[in-house]
Amino acid sequence: MVIGEEIFVIGGRQCYKDVIGSSETNNVHEIDIEILPSVLKYNVGKDCWTKCAPLETPRFNFACMTSKEGKIYVAGGQTTFDGAKGTSLAEVYDPILDEWKQLPNMSTTRYKCVGVSWQEKFYVVGGFARRENTDTHQGPYIMERSSAEVYDPERDTWDYMARMWDLDVPPNQIVNIDGKLYSSGDCLNTWKGHIESYDGKHNLWYIVDGSSSPISILDDTQNNWSNLERMFCTMAPIGTKLYFLAGYRNMLGDNYISRTRSEVHVFETTTNGNGWRSLIEPLEEQGEKELCSHSCFMKLDT
Repeated sequence: MVIGEEIFVIGGRQCYKDVIGSSETNNVHEIDIEILPSVLKYNVGKDCWTKCAPLETPRFNFACMTSKEGKIYVAGGQTTFDGAKGTSLAEVYDPILDEWKQLPNMSTTRYKCVGVSWQEKFYVVGGFARRENTDTHQGPYIMERSSAEVYDPERDTWDYMARMWDLDVPPNQIVNIDGKLYSSGDCLNTWKGHIESYDGKHNLWYIVDGSSSPISILDDTQNNWSNLERMFCTMAPIGTKLYFLAGYRNMLGDNYISRTRSEVHVFETTTNGNGWRSLIEPLEEQGEKELCSHSCFMKLDT
C-alpha cells in the first residue's frame, strides 16, 4: 500500500521453495515457515526502510485498502497453515501514531478477498467466504463467495452485501477510478481478455467497450517468443488510466527456458473506443521473476 511517499509491506506468508528432482522438471515444492505480523515502510525520497508497529493478528491472503485520511485497513485473510480457513478479524493502522486498532469482526470469515475504498466506505469483496452458522453442504456454489462486507467508519459497523462479485471464484483485483470500480480477472485467471466495470445501481459487472487487448495472447516469433506462458498480470490506477504490468516466461516443450519478458500496457477509461497503448518496449531478461504482491502507484512532487 502507498501513503504519500511511503510504501507499506504488510504481513504475508514466509516460505522457501524446494526444487524436487532435476532442474529440467521444474518441480518446486513450497514449504511454509511463518505467517508474518511485520509491517515495513519504505520511504522513496530517503531511500530507506523502517519497521512499523506489527499487525495485531498475523495474516496472509487478506484484503487491504487505504482511506483519504491516510489510514490502512486490513480484513480477513488466513491466520493459520492448518487447513483452508479464513478469519473475520479486521484492524486499522494509523501511520501518525504508528499503531493498529482492532475493528468489529465481519459477519463472515474469508480469505483471498480483495479490498477497495468506494463511496466513503471500505469493501471487502469475494474470497473463500463462509458464515459460521452456514450449512456446510451448499453444493458447488457457495453464496458467501460472491458477497462483500462493507465497513462504514462513521457507524463503525460492517454490512453484508450479497452478490456484489457474482462469481464463485475470488477476484484478483478491484480498483477505483473516479468513483467507478474496475476488475480484469480472478484468482484463477488474472486476465480475462477484457476489463469489467461495476454498476452499483443494478449490482452487476459489465464489459468495458474497447477493453479487449493483446495481454492475453502474444506471438513474437522474430524474438524467439513464440511459446509464452503468462506468469502474472497486475494493474494500478493512475488518474483516469489503468496501468497493467504483465510478465511472461518462454516455454519449450514441457520445460521452461529461463527467460522473462515484462510489458506495461495502459488503458484510458474515458475513451469510447479502443483505449489501449503500450507504455514502453518489452523488457527481456535472463532468469525468471515471480510477483508476490499487486502493483501500486505513487505520485512524487518534482
